Amino acid sequence: MQGVNPRPTDFPMPSADVSLKQAPFGQTLRRDAWWMQPILVFLGFSAFIIYSTWAAFQNANYWFDGGGADYLSPFYSPEIFGASPHALFGPKPGWWPAWMAFSPAFFVLWAPAGFRFTCYYYRGAYYKAFWMDPLNCTVGEPRKTYLGEQYLPLILQNAHRYFLYIAVVFILILGHDAWRAMWFADAAGGKHFGVGIGTIVLTLNVVLIAAYTFGCHSLRHLVGGFADRLSKSPCHSCYNAVSCLNRKHMMWAWISLFWVGFTDVYIRLCATGVWHDFRLF
Repeated sequence: MQGVNPRPTDFPMPSADVSLKQAPFGQTLRRDAWWMQPILVFLGFSAFIIYSTWAAFQNANYWFDGGGADYLSPFYSPEIFGASPHALFGPKPGWWPAWMAFSPAFFVLWAPAGFRFTCYYYRGAYYKAFWMDPLNCTVGEPRKTYLGEQYLPLILQNAHRYFLYIAVVFILILGHDAWRAMWFADAAGGKHFGVGIGTIVLTLNVVLIAAYTFGCHSLRHLVGGFADRLSKSPCHSCYNAVSCLNRKHMMWAWISLFWVGFTDVYIRLCATGVWHDFRLF
């Protein structure tokens, strides 16, 4: 009938049964060096984990007071129990089991480790590097089904927002360590302001960790995620600041990870006399 548009059902379209088949593990059409990223992440994480574990069990050379300096390794700060002058409650407690190795770092490292382990960036990084799940984008995965993070043990990743609160407290503690590193003891028993290489190392450490922490996805949601209209929210400026850091979250994650390890190395080598802490003024 002229002037009447035909209905879609007047011309049935052919259909085909297309099923998506998962590629075998490791198979991909990518021609780039997609495997390079997970390998570098694996090597970087492994190096840090091995060194930090070794440093935590040392229970020695984690502070430096030569030349009037006052440096404390971030692996051991705050020092709850320990042998250094920084210990808040004195030496090793009597209730500590005699058969168990002791180190002040055991009271500390669980908090920053938990924050980084549950970090949204680090999850994606070590899932690829250690679990190979997935190896990389458009690369065949080892498992056939996706369970997400709704079951044990991965449901514990949701604790990231709570580790964030603890991480903010640690920034204040590390900031206090950096401030204390700016004051040097003199022969008269007093203290005067000064800057040594260790002062710069400790100050950069807290700045880089703060840049990583304050760019956290959870903090971004906390300061602005509950608002329907960010432009009308009093937290708009804070949200923009967190978003600015969040854009480089991966960079801050790696730089801060490297620098916190280097800070411990610097203080350790100064304490053992391998390096000399030069005083700038």
